[in-house]
Amino acid sequence: MARPFRFIAPVPPLNQPVARWRDALQRIEDLGFSSVSISDHFTRGWVMEPTVAMLAAAEATRHLRVLSLVLANDYRHPVLLHKAAATIDVFSEGRLELGLGTGWLASEYAAAGFPFDAPGERVARLEESIHVLKGLFGSDAFSFEGAHYRIQHLDGLPKPVQQPHPPLLIGGGSRRVLELAAREADIVSVHGSLREGELGPAAATDLAGDRVAAKVSWVRAAAERANRLDDIELQFSVYMCHVTDSVSQRAAATSSFAGLLEADPRLLAESPAVLCGSVEQCVDLLQERRERYGFSYLKLSADVQAVAPIVARLTGT
Repeated sequence: MARPFRFIAPVPPLNQPVARWRDALQRIEDLGFSSVSISDHFTRGWVMEPTVAMLAAAEATRHLRVLSLVLANDYRHPVLLHKAAATIDVFSEGRLELGLGTGWLASEYAAAGFPFDAPGERVARLEESIHVLKGLFGSDAFSFEGAHYRIQHLDGLPKPVQQPHPPLLIGGGSRRVLELAAREADIVSVHGSLREGELGPAAATDLAGDRVAAKVSWVRAAAERANRLDDIELQFSVYMCHVTDSVSQRAAATSSFAGLLEADPRLLAESPAVLCGSVEQCVDLLQERRERYGFSYLKLSADVQAVAPIVARLTGT
């Protein structure tokens, strides 16, 4: 049985007075979105620290969930991340969804002076971090001895509202990360591969329909081996979205990723990262994609008013 649709809106930009920022969050909530998400960057003009912004967003709303999509594991020790996440879950009364990835943007690592290790090393660190986080969310004092983290009899406080822990999202594009997500996460976020450390044509090409289908098959096979196939929700982000009465009337690209997708006619035609058409056509496409790929938790566009009719149709709001 297909999971019900849920929709993500991005946290509004902090280019406006804080009162308006809070008003924008309340409008997102009123439009029927399930959650707001924030990414994790400190270069290229990125403004907000994500854990602080998630807490502020939760305080400004009543029911809206707050999601990190995703935090870079290398930027925070899991002991400190657990403390922040548990605190957000308590103050939000159980509305946190904690999303993690390895970290990927090489130029950002260089700007901050962080070592940009090989992908396998970053994935190994992420895997240990997940074990530490789950252990600290538990009811008892936790110890862990790994290659990257060592924890000695630490009682993770505060205890989260959501038990056994806030929903954990793991996102990535490599087989190893997606199989890890299938074993450990509540939500698996499927993405194009970013192993090159930058956003380029290879990452966009990895969002072709056949490539995305292969990634989903990795997730499903790993989840089945772990007897978790029914336990995970699949998340996917649309990077080029334009709601119009004609599929030929596409909006200009609004991001680097959208520009890469727009440059390839094959991706425009069949990538699930592209959504163009009337409300009715978009609704049909998303239902077809849920059937093909299993994606039910979706991030569509920063233009929440444009996609609100789609959200209403598919969630019954």
